[in-house]
Amino acid sequence: MTQLRKIAFIGNSLPRRCGIATFTSDLQQAVSKSPAKVETVIVAMNDHGHTYDYPPSVALQIRDENLEDYISTAQALNAGRFDVVCLQHEFGIFGGEAGSYILELMSRLNMPIVTTLHTVLAEPNAAQRRVLTRIIETSAKVIVMAEKGRALLRQVYHAPADKIEVIPHGIPDIAFAEPDLAKAKLGFSGRPVILTFGLLSPNKGIEVMIDAMPLILESSPDAVYVVLGATHPNLIRNQGEAYRESLVARVQALGIENHVVFLDQFVDQAKLLDFISMCDVYATPYLNEAQMTSGTLAYSFGLGKAVVSTPYWHARELLAEGRGILVASGDVQAIGTEIAGLLTDDTRRDAMRARAYASSRSMTWQRTAERYVAVFETAKRHLRALATAPGERHAPTRSVSVLPETQLTYFLSMCDDTGLFQHAVHSVPDRAHGYCVDDNARALLLASALNTSGEKSLPETLTSRFASFVQHAWNPDKKHFRNFMGFDRRWLEDMGSEDSHGRTLWALGECARSDINASRRSWAAALFAEALPTVEMFRSPRAWAFTLLGLDGYCAIRGEDLFAKRMRRLLADRLMDILVRVETGDWTWFEEGLSYDNARLPQALIITGHASGTSAYVVAGVRTLRWLMTKQTAPGGHFRPIGTDGFGDIRKPPQEFDQQPLEATATISACLAAWHADQGAEWKNGANSAFAWFLGSNDLSQTLVDIDTGSCRDGLHRLRVNENRGGESVISYLLALVEFRRFAGLSEQPAEPARLRALCA
Repeated sequence: MTQLRKIAFIGNSLPRRCGIATFTSDLQQAVSKSPAKVETVIVAMNDHGHTYDYPPSVALQIRDENLEDYISTAQALNAGRFDVVCLQHEFGIFGGEAGSYILELMSRLNMPIVTTLHTVLAEPNAAQRRVLTRIIETSAKVIVMAEKGRALLRQVYHAPADKIEVIPHGIPDIAFAEPDLAKAKLGFSGRPVILTFGLLSPNKGIEVMIDAMPLILESSPDAVYVVLGATHPNLIRNQGEAYRESLVARVQALGIENHVVFLDQFVDQAKLLDFISMCDVYATPYLNEAQMTSGTLAYSFGLGKAVVSTPYWHARELLAEGRGILVASGDVQAIGTEIAGLLTDDTRRDAMRARAYASSRSMTWQRTAERYVAVFETAKRHLRALATAPGERHAPTRSVSVLPETQLTYFLSMCDDTGLFQHAVHSVPDRAHGYCVDDNARALLLASALNTSGEKSLPETLTSRFASFVQHAWNPDKKHFRNFMGFDRRWLEDMGSEDSHGRTLWALGECARSDINASRRSWAAALFAEALPTVEMFRSPRAWAFTLLGLDGYCAIRGEDLFAKRMRRLLADRLMDILVRVETGDWTWFEEGLSYDNARLPQALIITGHASGTSAYVVAGVRTLRWLMTKQTAPGGHFRPIGTDGFGDIRKPPQEFDQQPLEATATISACLAAWHADQGAEWKNGANSAFAWFLGSNDLSQTLVDIDTGSCRDGLHRLRVNENRGGESVISYLLALVEFRRFAGLSEQPAEPARLRALCA
């Protein structure tokens, strides 16, 4: 880990009254309290000649229209030997055309810059585009708070994908609570309360909510709408309180003075949390769709409030999947109807609150600070890499220089007229242990994977044999797949494990999508549909994950199957639920311990989120995979899969041995799924590192594969390689190789046996 000592945050700071000031101050405090134990300071922007009574955390100040202040601040930060500067960017807080003065500061800094973009314009003018493009180029990383921001940076500004990070707006970590106590404290006991807070300005749509109040009062005659917030300073400067006065007049004209309360206050966090706590419904009726971030929305969501909002960009993402309600901008009837419905339906409102609160636990300031610190560390490593490799734009990527050809000789030797043998003694198939549906399902997955450009498909009779094994494994009486079969073709059980059932569904789903034989595709889809309902009663997270991977294939060709769609949502939500319940500050995982095939869990969420358009799944999958990769990376930087000696250990560091090919293959698949989601270089590096493990970049510096035959040893013991080469290992290697070849785009390139043997020596 790169040691960080000093971080400087540039932006507005409390007690200046604006959302950027609140965010900068909260982020600085959260990072200063993080386990990283870094010294933090704020460089505060002063507007229009104003000065503020800043706290000690503000070390430097910049007058927004004074260019010399920007230059002298850069010199001071360099002299202070700060490790990273974190810039909070918003149009309107820096001087010069489109805020261009900040470029003079950035261009003079010696340390890496991490920039948080609070607004990403979809249609910038020429000056705005020029300034933001330069900020992106000068920054080591840019952070946005919503996936829409990432998309705009890629589409409009052509920002490199590996430079962009998505970190949601932070929130206070407050216990879930009923509003009654806060209502009593603030004088609203017994009344249904609707709240909007934030600096008052015309784009907030307050008049729409005022116009909706008569409709709300028809069903909730005691309801009150509380509008908390001082008028925006820019509005005060230009118009005084004319806007606020127009809102008061609107209330009076409607005769609802007893039901709308204006509180002209800019409150501290403690009082703000009291106000949020007391509300039954939080409303954000913003009129501008292009609102990338709303701190008020994030805070209310994080306290578990039922939210009714217009569909601006941040709200669309945060409130999706039933976590809130979206209504059209300016639609008085719609917002009134929805709020009235929530106020009169306690069950629905409470369910929405619970969903919001559970979904927001990854957004607490503690978690946000951890993610920022990780980005800061990456930025510092990036600068160090550039210093040791002049002229390189990006840190070098660990990679395998030449990928082996796909050789099936050994795999074919492990098959007979029943299917794939489970084990081998060295390279000799072991008949004593017979067969299992796990390995034959994996073989069916391999058959589908080989149906890609540049690979040679399996013989038709062999693919049919694996399908036949799976069909024979199905026990229609028990509605389960059997797993273990003796060499005499007699089943050793009536039903296998939940995991083997899920893995078989995975193979069937992929076969239904990718098999070259149309009849077999139909068979796979039909058997998948028949076996899917059993999973609803399962309790194994890996069975859920394997089934989700199968649903990705099945739903792609049977999109009309509503039950399958419901199951996909159910299983993904179960993974999200156990993550919320188990995850803590230093344990970002679904279970209390690590076990086998770990990376399949985040992979399932990432793939499901991508297919269903549910960004929360993708975010959770990427976050847990990033944490897992830290546990699977040795101090020397090479891949070290979770060892079997430590399977199930409760929150203990992973054991180094025994290491098995299954883990490397799962990691490669998960990293490539994450790469498809965000194009991050870290995922290419992770997949490369995991594949290099097969070729000798491991704790024993020993190759596990014979590239001429395609065999793969069963793993690494503490002092030696396991020379047995069973069905699971060979399939794991071949699946990893085929997927990695497809990703690397090397399928059509000729092999270089001499170089490959050197790699494996």
